[in-house]
Amino acid sequence: MTKTMQAVRAGVLASAALLAMGAAPAQAAPQESGPGDWLLLTVTGGEALSSGTPGTLLLCDPPQGHPQAAQACDELRAAGGDISRIPPRPDALCPLIYAPVTASARGVWEGRRVDYTHTFPNSCVVRAETGAVFALSE
Repeated sequence: MTKTMQAVRAGVLASAALLAMGAAPAQAAPQESGPGDWLLLTVTGGEALSSGTPGTLLLCDPPQGHPQAAQACDELRAAGGDISRIPPRPDALCPLIYAPVTASARGVWEGRRVDYTHTFPNSCVVRAETGAVFALSE
C-alpha cells in the first residue's frame, strides 16, 4: 500500500470515527480534496455476517475495501447514495426465520453525510433489500 493511500485511509477512518461519535468537523473541506464517496459499514446480530471487525470501509473512488466494492458502489450510485432506495432483488426467496440483523452505514456520499441503520428479520433479507452493500463476507 502506498504512503498516500495509507494517509487517505487513516484520514477516512479518523473521519468515520468522528462521525460515529456524532462529532462534526469544525470546517468542511471542499469535496474535491477528500477521498470521494465512502461508507463505514457494520452488520451485527443474527447469523454473524461480519468477521467481528469494527466495520468494513467501502471506498468508491476507485472501488475498494469491500469484497464486492464495484457492485456495491454501482448500486449506491444508482440509488443516489440512499441505501433505502436500492431496489429489492425480485428473485430472493428468504426463509421465515427470525434472527434479527442490524445493518449500519456512516460516511459521506456526494458531499452529504450518510447515517443509515436498519434492523432486518435475517441476513437473507439484508442481502435481498440492500444488494451488495452489506455483503461483507466473501
